[in-house]
Amino acid sequence: QAQLVESGGGLVQAGGSLRLSCAASGINFSRATMGWYRQAPGKAREMVAISSSAGGAYYVDSVEGRFTITRDNAESTVNLQMNNLQPEDTATYLCWSHEREELWGQGTQVTVSS
Repeated sequence: QAQLVESGGGLVQAGGSLRLSCAASGINFSRATMGWYRQAPGKAREMVAISSSAGGAYYVDSVEGRFTITRDNAESTVNLQMNNLQPEDTATYLCWSHEREELWGQGTQVTVSS
């Protein structure tokens, strides 16, 4: 059964860093587009970063230069390094994949205090 499992969320002060990891199983990882989305209370879910199967990386403007998405096809993992975190980055972060179909993880909470 295909699934995505996130880890690495937590509480951090503004200016701090966190690294999120997502382990995928049951999908052809090297062919999948992988990504991270986030959803804050009362707000719409938004794309944070995407890693294409061809190796490209794309970011929402608000995290450009602070967040980095990387993938390890051998380990079927995708990571999100988040630096210089700000209170507005507080949200539940969800791992996402699209290969033959779309798949979502359960999410991990990131809270940034001011």
